[in-house]
Amino acid sequence: MNNVYDETKFLMKKYNITANKSLGQNFLVDDESIERIVEASDLTTDDLVIEIGPGLGTLTQKLLEKAKKVIAIELDKKMIKVLQDRFLLYTNLEIINEDVLKVDLKEVIEKNGFKTAKVVANLPYYITTPIIMQLLEKKLPIETITVMIQKEVAERLTAIPGDKNSGAITYSVYYYSNPKVILNVENYKFIPAPEVDSQVIKLVLRDEPVVKPINEELFFRLIKISFMQRRKTLINSLLNGGIIKSKQQAIDIFNELEIELNTRGEKLTIEQFCEISNLLAKCI
Repeated sequence: MNNVYDETKFLMKKYNITANKSLGQNFLVDDESIERIVEASDLTTDDLVIEIGPGLGTLTQKLLEKAKKVIAIELDKKMIKVLQDRFLLYTNLEIINEDVLKVDLKEVIEKNGFKTAKVVANLPYYITTPIIMQLLEKKLPIETITVMIQKEVAERLTAIPGDKNSGAITYSVYYYSNPKVILNVENYKFIPAPEVDSQVIKLVLRDEPVVKPINEELFFRLIKISFMQRRKTLINSLLNGGIIKSKQQAIDIFNELEIELNTRGEKLTIEQFCEISNLLAKCI
């Protein structure tokens, strides 16, 4: 850990930087974890990398050595100064000082002459879900997303739809991508140490969604409503959510699909949610 640890402490002292709690900043100072993240990103010299939250540039350094170009998107102006000084002589780095949720990534990719990009990120815990869902839902020309996030959230994102750890977001992630766990990163490998451990996961985006709902908006609304009250049966959740006209309609659909009437939403596969939404779509 010493190399990255010492480098991080030096930069923090030189630029008078303390981790900004409001931005969820924690600096990774473990060499092995950084190497594993880069390895998992599977970069080539033809790749464009979009790095979200580069911070002090520890991971950025490794990405610049592997990829054709790196676009680092950082919100904190203090970090921008560090990045500009540190990588002054690099010609394959572009730094954007902006909230990534406000950046038109499709335009950025096309403007740089690339057809696709790979995303690498160390996301603040408080904004993990909005960023990941925007990357997926906007159907951007992105091949993979390799990201370090809070372990508890990572376990939900990479769960198998229908198991005990799954939530509404599990189905959304699985719909757009094939997720897998890369490694666990204990809290003591950061400065400052967060209260919880982290996990690096990789999402390989699908060419086509894993299922084909007739009405995508209805499909995701169905899933969301099903998980809002996990202890209720799916039929009651759908009635309360106003997604079905009557209990009898739900019974008819469940019988047709051979789904038990007392089933809870968390027990369904993504294929079953799609079948239900498609039957509902035909009734609209």
